[in-house]
Amino acid sequence: MEHNGHGMTMDLPPFTLGRGLGWSADPFFLVACLVGLGLYAWGVVRLTRRGDKWSVGRTVSFVLGVLTVMLVMCTRLNDYGMVMFSVHMVQHMVISMVSPILILLGAPITLALRALPVARRGRKGPRGLLLSLLHSRYMRIVTHAAFTIPLFIASLYALYFTPLFDFLMESKTGHIAMMCHFLAVGLIFFWPIMGVDPGPNRPGYLMRMLELFAGMPFHAFFGIALMMASEPMVQAYKNPPASLGIDALSDQNAAGGIAWAFSEIPTVLVLLVLLFQWYGSEQRQAKRQDRAADLDGDKELEAYNAYLASLNARTR
Repeated sequence: MEHNGHGMTMDLPPFTLGRGLGWSADPFFLVACLVGLGLYAWGVVRLTRRGDKWSVGRTVSFVLGVLTVMLVMCTRLNDYGMVMFSVHMVQHMVISMVSPILILLGAPITLALRALPVARRGRKGPRGLLLSLLHSRYMRIVTHAAFTIPLFIASLYALYFTPLFDFLMESKTGHIAMMCHFLAVGLIFFWPIMGVDPGPNRPGYLMRMLELFAGMPFHAFFGIALMMASEPMVQAYKNPPASLGIDALSDQNAAGGIAWAFSEIPTVLVLLVLLFQWYGSEQRQAKRQDRAADLDGDKELEAYNAYLASLNARTR
């Protein structure tokens, strides 16, 4: 059997979903996912033991987000993704657009801020360090739309349409770094838009929708470019193993279709989340106003009625 630089067999049988979902763990991502799940579970248990509540929905969302990372990095999808552009594109889309959304809805930063112990006076424990990072100039820059949207776009065009992609595919370290980059870009892009965790940049809901729609057309155009190409555009997938029984151009066109379709699915999902959050925010604001009116005897309404009465008196 032939092997590529990653130690994985290139002489794979033709792809089927059953073969693709077979267990084949990447050690780095397996350990990272298990550590992530373990830390989240520790936070939830710590809150529960001291009598605090934590949303079951958030826990389920975070777990599903981590499991989607494991789905594409700890199965044979990862092996097939090294030699099939279409399977690689599934990995890319899931780890950059599905996993981040689910992980962010799990509110891991909020959980950490609530679960980490408060440091003693004069010390800056883990919670203090996390707060300092959240309020740092660096975090304000990397979560600003002027940074996140160009980064989101460049992760497609500057990666796939330059020799950088082929360079990263030549080593296991490069491949892991690329997948970590996809996950990080997804987290950074979606966090200011629909993340429930506190952050340095939190624009209004209308602006968040504009940020969401600003990046997605470029994503769709990228997929269309791959679908319409008349020749293979990525060197790493120009000569697929004969055992797969696939044509490189057809596989690339399929990869383009996957990229195009995935630009629609997360957009709808995030838009629904945004509308739900917006509605909840309006409801909370209305309740706060009602409570304030109860406390001050609705002085604002009385002042407005007095203003109307004064206008009425003037017109007489």
